[in-house]
Amino acid sequence: MTPQDIFGLANLVALPGWAILILAPRRWGWLNAVPALVLPFGLSVVYAVLVLAHFAQAQGGFGSLAEVRLLFSNDWALLAGWVHYLAFDMALGAMVAARMDRAGVGRLIQAPILILIFLFGPMGVALALGLEVVLRPVRWVTTVNMNEARS
Repeated sequence: MTPQDIFGLANLVALPGWAILILAPRRWGWLNAVPALVLPFGLSVVYAVLVLAHFAQAQGGFGSLAEVRLLFSNDWALLAGWVHYLAFDMALGAMVAARMDRAGVGRLIQAPILILIFLFGPMGVALALGLEVVLRPVRWVTTVNMNEARS
């Protein structure tokens, strides 16, 4: 298989995971495991195989921007980097979705945040964590008020 073939397959594998995160009900634990565990694990294995098979012959490295550019001029190394992004972004998306569920964030608000994580990783994570920080004091105040009302 060529790097392009594997690139296409990796993308096809990742898309159902994101569809599950964004659209599927979270009350089915077995379905939540697909984007949270199964697909990130599978993509991580593909990444490991790519690194073990191809990084030794790739030039460049991580010591400077020029070395990273040279490293990713190798299609196999570039593919490994892409699969790395797919695996980590999906794992992060699943973690963020679970945190937003616990924080009481509705699915209509979660959907664009998850799409942002899918497309631009850290930007979506920053937005989700910022939203959680804003909601946490509101939830604490609401809880305190409810407890005082019971007394």
